[in-house]
Amino acid sequence: MQMDLQHLQLALSERGVATVTIANGTALNILDSATTAEMAQLLRRLARDDSVRALVLRGSGERAFVAGANINELVQLAPDTARRFITGLHDLCEAVRDFPQPTVARLAGWTMGGGLELAAACDLRVGARDAQFSMPEVRVGIPSVIHARLLARLIGEGNARWLLLTGAAIDADKALRWGLLNEVADAGELDAAVQQLLDDLLACAPRALRAQKALLRAWEDPSIERGLHESITAFADSYTTDEPREAMEQHFFNRKRG
Repeated sequence: MQMDLQHLQLALSERGVATVTIANGTALNILDSATTAEMAQLLRRLARDDSVRALVLRGSGERAFVAGANINELVQLAPDTARRFITGLHDLCEAVRDFPQPTVARLAGWTMGGGLELAAACDLRVGARDAQFSMPEVRVGIPSVIHARLLARLIGEGNARWLLLTGAAIDADKALRWGLLNEVADAGELDAAVQQLLDDLLACAPRALRAQKALLRAWEDPSIERGLHESITAFADSYTTDEPREAMEQHFFNRKRG
């Protein structure tokens, strides 16, 4: 596959596992518009490659899968640019949901905000024992939108409300109990746990697994799609006031200066 990757790394194994690593030069694999656009384009191309039998998404290093969206970009948004920004993240998460083969999120360190939405769009999630998960958008003046819509069906309505309304974090053990994670791996064992899961997937008949993935997608509640599109407008509308800028400066920029 010929593609000049600037923000990602791609590894294709002989067994048909495509591993996409976010490597955009940020310590916590922060998502900006350029990274999300490149990643969505790559996943759409991989989806057309019949030799790919499974997809793994991961961050570079062990400090984070994705610790949210780029705050420096978010603080500069206006309603029109906010719509473009969140539509790009929506398109990335949809590229994951639409991927014809099983998708696995390898979750080390922090998974926050848009990163948790990206993980929720995957079929399966394996986390490190010391991993942390949060949806902190309400603390910086914006709602959690787009694929936060998937959380209620993963962890239940009550737990989703707790995550989205408090902005507080949960650890891997609680994420496992809630159903956000399929498996938790002890220190140093995360890659082995992901590999065991891949072995189980690759032991299945390829065409049957592809058909099962398509059926799982078809069985989803149609209201999910409506909620995804309505939330794009809600995100853009949040920028009609100064609350996002003021909250981001208070909770992030001023804290860093202190």
